[in-house]
Amino acid sequence: MVLGKIVGLYGVEGWVKLESYSEPRTQIFKYSPWFVGIADSAVEYANVKGRAQGKGIVAHLHGVDGRDAAGALIGAEIRIPRSALPKPKRGEYYWADLEGLGVFNLQGVAFGKVSHLFSTGANDVLVVRDGNRERLVPFVPDEFVKKVDVDGGRIVVDWDKDF
Repeated sequence: MVLGKIVGLYGVEGWVKLESYSEPRTQIFKYSPWFVGIADSAVEYANVKGRAQGKGIVAHLHGVDGRDAAGALIGAEIRIPRSALPKPKRGEYYWADLEGLGVFNLQGVAFGKVSHLFSTGANDVLVVRDGNRERLVPFVPDEFVKKVDVDGGRIVVDWDKDF
């Protein structure tokens, strides 16, 4: 599971700036080990030290002790084993579990598959693509999202096909 990404450098001692996908953002430091890499190549880092810094977060990976070594990690994803995450409560989902699910409205019209999600602050939004068209559907259970069947690969939404 991807929990974040290395997006920049912080200082000269090998610290890096992170983009965290966890909520709250500093929750990322509670997981260990991290597997940091690009594509299928990754290096394991245990007991990563980090903190909030201004509006972002920063971390130091053991053995990454200079600006050049840290710079080589910019763009790398931070992953953890799925088994390290707690099981979601009933009615809660990890975004990664929703990505790729087919989306259908109440009339059975296929809208495509969930490409990704993003948060607006008020609610999360499903980005649904069918190749040519993209729909943004608010992920608001009971109001717009009527059923999520992760095992069946489907999400049913109350959404007009022309919207």
